[in-house]
Formats: sequence, structure tokens, C-alpha cells
Amino acid sequence: MAAREAPGYGNRPVTGRQGPGEPAAPWWRSGVVYQVYPRSFADASGDGIGDLDGIRSRLDHLSWLGVDVLWLSPIYRSPMADAGYDIADHCEIDPLFGDLAAFDRLLADVHDRGMRLMLDWVPNHTSDQHPWFLDSRSSRNSARRNWYLWRNGDPSTPPNNWLAQFTGGPAWTWDDDTAQWYLHLFLPEQPDLNWAEPAVQEAMHDVLRFWLRRGVDGFRADVVHLIGKDPDLPDHPPELVGTNIVHSHDLPVTHELLRGIRAVLDEFPGDRAMVGEVNLRSPALIAPYYGAGDELHLTFNFVPLSGPWEPSFWRAAIEETLAALGPGGSWPTWVLSNHDNPRHRTRYGGSEARARAAAALLLTLPGTPFLYAGEELGLEDAVVPPDRQVDPGGRDGCRAPIPWTADDGHGWPPEPWLPFPPDAAARSAAAQREDPASILHLYRRLLAARRRSPALSAGAWRAVPAPDGVLAYERQAGADRRVVAVNFTDAPARFPLDEPATVEVSSTGTAEGAAWTGALGPDEAVLLAPARTGTG
Repeated sequence: MAAREAPGYGNRPVTGRQGPGEPAAPWWRSGVVYQVYPRSFADASGDGIGDLDGIRSRLDHLSWLGVDVLWLSPIYRSPMADAGYDIADHCEIDPLFGDLAAFDRLLADVHDRGMRLMLDWVPNHTSDQHPWFLDSRSSRNSARRNWYLWRNGDPSTPPNNWLAQFTGGPAWTWDDDTAQWYLHLFLPEQPDLNWAEPAVQEAMHDVLRFWLRRGVDGFRADVVHLIGKDPDLPDHPPELVGTNIVHSHDLPVTHELLRGIRAVLDEFPGDRAMVGEVNLRSPALIAPYYGAGDELHLTFNFVPLSGPWEPSFWRAAIEETLAALGPGGSWPTWVLSNHDNPRHRTRYGGSEARARAAAALLLTLPGTPFLYAGEELGLEDAVVPPDRQVDPGGRDGCRAPIPWTADDGHGWPPEPWLPFPPDAAARSAAAQREDPASILHLYRRLLAARRRSPALSAGAWRAVPAPDGVLAYERQAGADRRVVAVNFTDAPARFPLDEPATVEVSSTGTAEGAAWTGALGPDEAVLLAPARTGTG
């Protein structure tokens, strides 16, 4: 089933940061990506659920903040068994969020502000209400029967011992009408596509083309490492019994499929790009998914999402990532929070000081940083009572609505679909915009510093000796240098330099523009500009 045609939009110029005489870096290397969870970002329709016109109404916030790329979590037509990751029509907008005209208006406004737009693309599965699956399920003789993974067996015994994410039960559901099992690595409402079927490949390629023709700049590919499967669908080995395969599935056939996907993006001008959710939790395992520059442009690095706030962990994570990706010239990514994990301020014990220091760390590492909406406000997870819980994976807390104003409604016309995060009035964008000392202004200063420094946006990374509890490193690109020091402890620390330097940004906001004295406050991070440096 071919995707419907769409009108095209002009390609935006690349705004990469480069030195004199050097070609512009592609946007996915030079930019900072901001993830929007549409249900929770902003509501323009008045139904308590965020929508596309709501996002459009808040683009000035993102322009002021200084982000380069918006990534939207799924907005497609869906029964919402898994908040839109169960797609019933890949080429329509769910009425909760608006329609294609609303999407076109949003995309045009994003581009008019010099930003890019990425969509979530879900290649592993569809909704059980998708026309493809309804046809596949209708008969064993359906032309689309092989579009999904059906297997014979006894109705009481699943075809293998795989478990499903979220449910913890078998990754198989028995279909009475056709007397076979179908595979679903997630909910039963999310049957897995069979990417060994050429017609599936072409149909999903056409989905990409539909949005690329419309002017979309790229995609975040959901659990893309799962699409290639052993046709025998063998049992888990003993050491993996009792687990799902999401964090261990890693097959060579997937790379062939990714090269086919990359070829589709390469049909279009303008540095169209794809970042893959390859949820293997190891830089060495995700490195092959870049291929030889012919597979994914970027892969998510999930290590920081489950790590402690400790300098030894972070130094090891950085060095391991750079060692795994550097030899192939692959570009790293960094993320602290997203829609699937507790916000980093919550994980780090609720400390705003740590959240501030983490922001300085994230935005000064080599690679592409991904921010999650509300991170710049220092939000914690919401406390969601049982009667308001929605998500099958227990992820409601990190998906709480963004508070825009300090009044009782916080910029949402009625009560939103989930409770607000703690301290919503003080944490609102309006309140923090008025406070130069807020974490919101810190994010803005860090983004501006990253933008004006070739060392921060593209330079090499080198660890610098530092006392216990402190992680320090240098970034350098040509004559441009920066030094970063992060105090992971709740006690003061000394970090002297053997050369004069200026405090460009401090996570506490103190002494910026002043000479560096060597004194790090508790849970403080500093970005230092040594005297012997350029500014790009």
C-alpha cells in the first residue's frame, strides 16, 4: 500500500558551524535537538491534551531558548494503546493533535525560524487496527498475511519463549479466527511487521517518502534494531529466559535493512537524517548501526539514562563512547531525560543544583545533545495517582504537562490529561523567563555558548586531571579551546588552572565574565575560556 502523495516544501539552508573555508556541518551534527511529547507540550484546542497548534503557539519559547531541531513523538492516527506508538495510519494525523493542514502550518513555522523538524517513525510494529493488519488477520490467504509474523502451534503453547515488553507475558497472541499465533514484542495491540517481506519494506519506505516530500528533515526510528529477525524465531538461550528481547536483539540482517532505509533518505536533498533507538545499552554494540556511513546517521546513547551521578561513571561513559565511535568517524549523541525514563532531576535525588550541573555537562560534550521538553525548566516527575495513570509501561510521571504560566491553569485551558509536575507555578516558563538566575536562563546561556564555540560544537575531547569528585575536560577545535569542570559532590572543591581563564558559564550563575579563581562550589559546573583561545 503506497503512501499518499504530499505537497513539497523548500529545503532549508544548512546552518552548521564551521571554520573558514570548511564546508558546513550537517544540522544533525551541529545542532541541539529538543524532544516534544505532543500530548503534554501545549493545548490550543481546549480539550486538555496537547496538539500541533499548541506546539506552534510555543515556538517562540524554543527560538528564544536557542534549540535547532524539534523532534515530535508520534502524532499519527492511533487507538492510543501505547500513546501513539501503535499506529493505525502512518500518513494521517490523529484528530487529538489536529490534521495534516495543522502539521503543514507547524512545519512551515519551524522552518521560518531556521529550525528543523524530526518525526518519530515506528518501523517494528503497527496497531492491530491498522488496515495492513486487519487485512493480514482476515484470512490465511490474505495478500498481506506475510506482512506480519504468524506461526502455527497449539493454542496453549506459544511458538517460542520470548516475552513482551510491558506485559511480561508471552510475546505471542493466539488468533481464533485463523488458528495461528502472531508476534508482538510489545503490547498485543502492536503486532510486529515482517521486514523479510519485500512489500513491507517498500510500504515503510513509502511512509518515509510521504513525510520527506512534505518537508520533514528527519526521523527518530523507534526500536529500529528489532526489525531484522531470524526467520526461525528461536527460543531465548537459558541465560535470557524470563526477559524480553528489546535490550539483547542484535542481528546482522538488520544492517541490510538499514542500508535500504538510508538509501531512501539519500534520495532527498537537504541533509535528511535518521537517529535510531538502538536500545542495546553499549556504545560498542551500537557503533555498527552507523555502518560505513550508509546506515543510521546517529544512534541514541542510552548509557547516561541509567547511570549514577558520579564522576567515575561519566568519565568511563564518555571515554567508552568516544573509543567505540571514533575509529569509524561516527558521531555520538547524549541524552539525560526522555519520555520513557524518569527525568534526570528526579533520578538525581530532586536536586536542582545537580540538574544544573548536568545541563552544563550534557551541552559541552562532543556530539549531538538531545533535550527533553521541560528539562530546561528543571522539572521533576509528576506524582500520578492510580486513578489517573494511563501508560502501560508506568511512564506517566515523566510525561506530565509543561507548565507555561504561574496561574492555576498554567497555560492549559481545562485540567490537562495528567497532573502537573511539582512546583508548577514556580517552575513555569513565564516565571523563569522573568528570573535571570533561573535554570531556564542557564540553559539559554549554555546553548549560546555552544553555538559560538567551534570547540564545543565540533572539537576534540580530552580529560584533564582533577581532584576526587570532579570531572574535568578540555574541548578544542583549532585555536578555540574551552575547559569544563563538574563538581559531583556537595562540598566545595579546588580546580586551579595553570593559565588565566574566564568563567564563561557557571551552573550557579555566579562570577560569569570574571577571572577563574579555581574555586568550585558544591554541585557546580563551570565552562571556562582560557586566555589563549579564539572564539571561532
